[in-house]
Amino acid sequence: MILLVLGVVGVTYYAVVFTNYGPALFDGGLHSFIAVVVLILFHFLLVMLLWSYFTVVLTDSGTVPPNWKPASDEERGEVDPLNESEFDGLQPDLSSQRIRYCWKCNQFKPPRCHHCGRCVLKMDHHCVWVVNCVGALNYKYFLLFLFYTFLETSLVTLALFSHFLAFFSDEEIPGTTATLATTFLSFVLNLAFALSVFGFLIMHVSLVSANTTTIEVFGTDKRYWFIPAYSDEDLRRMPALEGLEFPSNPDFDSEEF
Repeated sequence: MILLVLGVVGVTYYAVVFTNYGPALFDGGLHSFIAVVVLILFHFLLVMLLWSYFTVVLTDSGTVPPNWKPASDEERGEVDPLNESEFDGLQPDLSSQRIRYCWKCNQFKPPRCHHCGRCVLKMDHHCVWVVNCVGALNYKYFLLFLFYTFLETSLVTLALFSHFLAFFSDEEIPGTTATLATTFLSFVLNLAFALSVFGFLIMHVSLVSANTTTIEVFGTDKRYWFIPAYSDEDLRRMPALEGLEFPSNPDFDSEEF
């Protein structure tokens, strides 16, 4: 899947830079100005897309620390870690189901932790596109990947729209068969990705905003929200972000699920 993503990027790059807007730089006038604007935006979004993509691919999604012990009853405010005698006597299948256990990993599970080959903290899903589980430590990078993919594919779709329409006109279209096919294919691929990623992006933004099935993991420093990195202060606060602690949404405090 990584090679497929890089293949789509390569075809798109060839169509935008080498086939259409690169040569337009030498046309002069308005055409050159538009080409400069498109190429600057295209390369900036491409860098952010690839940065976010490979960060989510290479970042571990988060695993339960060795010998992690759950609080005796977090939901009632009893947050002291269990002592050894309490821990040894716990039954994983308690009727309250507040304390969860993974029979495959033979360990207790924090809230929102799920098994995917191993127990993943705040697991969202296993994404075939990034060949990795999306969890507590790489969810921000995944959402940024969706965000920049949508912007990049939307830009390419708009930039190649007039070139795409030319295929259905009676005018003579300059270029070889290969360059024309690349332009046509790039437009169709980017339009398809823009439409599909848009729906997926809206869904994840709504989940993050409501803190329903995922935790807001972008950190406290707004300057870092749109790049796949954290500030030094947020790195020091990472235990509260890595999937072991979950701030409660006041609107849901009194609700039982």
